[in-house]
Amino acid sequence: MTDALLEVRDLKVEFKTEDGVVAAVNGVSFWVAPGETLAIVGESGSGKSVSALSVMGLIDKPGRISGGDILFAGQSLLALSERDYRRLRGGDLAMIFQDPLSSLNPAFRVGDQIAEALLTHTYEKKDAARRRAATLLADVGIPQAGDRARDYPHQFSGGMRQRAMIAMAIANKPKLLIADEPTTALDVTIQAQVLEVLQAAQQETDAAMLLITHDLGVVAGIADRVAVMYAGRIVEEGTLDEVFYESRHPYTLGLLNSLPRLDSDRSRPLRTIPGTPPSVLSLPPGCALAPRCPYVQDRCRTERPELEAVGPETHRSACFRSAELPALAAALEEVPSS
Repeated sequence: MTDALLEVRDLKVEFKTEDGVVAAVNGVSFWVAPGETLAIVGESGSGKSVSALSVMGLIDKPGRISGGDILFAGQSLLALSERDYRRLRGGDLAMIFQDPLSSLNPAFRVGDQIAEALLTHTYEKKDAARRRAATLLADVGIPQAGDRARDYPHQFSGGMRQRAMIAMAIANKPKLLIADEPTTALDVTIQAQVLEVLQAAQQETDAAMLLITHDLGVVAGIADRVAVMYAGRIVEEGTLDEVFYESRHPYTLGLLNSLPRLDSDRSRPLRTIPGTPPSVLSLPPGCALAPRCPYVQDRCRTERPELEAVGPETHRSACFRSAELPALAAALEEVPSS
């Protein structure tokens, strides 16, 4: 994509273990443009967080990027030295990690940690950086920010720690902001507040945002486009409306049907996707979803479907039955439950 800020091409990431090589990410491609939010969704172990860490250059041994490329503003990140990569991290590239308590250093004051990010990339004087850190904390909605900047992470609530992480991430006005499960373990009220802060921060800098989440409710409120991952591969991608309302992959349909609905019959059990995800140590030869799919055919067990267009250029699906899937799903809905 000529207007893409970030472009990931056929990314492969593997981890060597005692049991064999784990193909955590297996040929993933996606892109995101300035000011746009791309959400990558899927179950735990689908490879979404590993994809994000690859962009940040944070894959540690025994993991390694074994194929593909990652382009940022047209430049290959995989060709950078570690020194040049460090200059990008916290500057043009910033990440909000899943667990703010473990990401913040418990031995240093919150304001000082934000100031350190400023001193590394932008500011030269500590006093100016500390004042800016307090301003950033106020910008993300922390009351009495000047006083709270002198507190330690354990003195912040979960929601406040997440806000502090957002303040640190946006301190140097990044061009790309990666948010890895930014609302995990927060109650729904705090989730909404954190998402509002995240969107406001993105709008202020016109940053591209890569949102990693398993929560489709979060996706609906913030994403422009969605990529659905399963067993290390993207199985469907498109605009928010295409993926949510015109789903063309059984796994996407399963995720959406698993969401509780206010208008559903409360006497019926919640719907789930049967079975469990396959081991990435020994993926089946065909479609990885075949053992769990209600629409499986013999072909699905021996051939792996590729990600192909299913309508507009933006909407793609990796399913042999994508064209007939809406009719199949409607027919399945009409079958009474036993």
